[in-house]
This record gives sequence, structure tokens and C-alpha cells, in this order.
Amino acid sequence: MTLEWEQVIIDAADPAALGRWWAEALGWVVVDDAADEFEIRPAPDRLPGLLFVSVPGAKTVKNRLHLDFRPEDQRAEVDRLLSLGARPADVGQGEQTWVVLEDPEGNEFCVLSARKG
Repeated sequence: MTLEWEQVIIDAADPAALGRWWAEALGWVVVDDAADEFEIRPAPDRLPGLLFVSVPGAKTVKNRLHLDFRPEDQRAEVDRLLSLGARPADVGQGEQTWVVLEDPEGNEFCVLSARKG
């Protein structure tokens, strides 16, 4: 059996707005901006993508799944993401080498420290 990872689905109150935010944050391209879903990918023909779908109600608890990103310069990326509208998040992580942020709709994600070596 063969499986190909197509995308990660992200529930959103406003799929287009959240999808555009992530497209800007990641430098990805929009591949679908239908009324009920908004998909971005690293490049039009590259997977996996992020698909934002409309759901009623606001997020109320910590995500059970989140994305981790490893930048070359953690501080610069955290500052850039904060300037785009991300917010610091406390999910009980304490002092760690990664920084937990949340996107404009409150979805947590981590910015890891630079890879060693």
C-alpha cells in the first residue's frame, strides 16, 4: 500500500483570512480559494499543503496537533511572526529551547531553535 501525505486540515472561523496569514508567514502559494476552503502549498505542485476549512464557533482548548518549524535564526523568525500577528502562547511548556506561538485564530505552533551542526 502506498500513501502520500496530501495536506493538514486546519479548522478556521475565517478560512481565507487565516490561510492568507499562513501563506504570508510561510512564503507559500495559494492553490485553492473556494468559498468553503482555502489551500496553500510550498509550491503549486508540491505537497503537503495546509487546507483551511470553515467551522462554527471559536477554538476553546489547546490543539491536539500542532506544527513545528525549524528556522535558521529563531529570534528573527519569532520577531517576524509576531510582527505578522502571531501571539506568544503558554501551553505549560515552561523554559524550553523552542518558542510557542499562536496564529490569529489561536492555533498553537512552535518555532524551534536552529539545528546544531
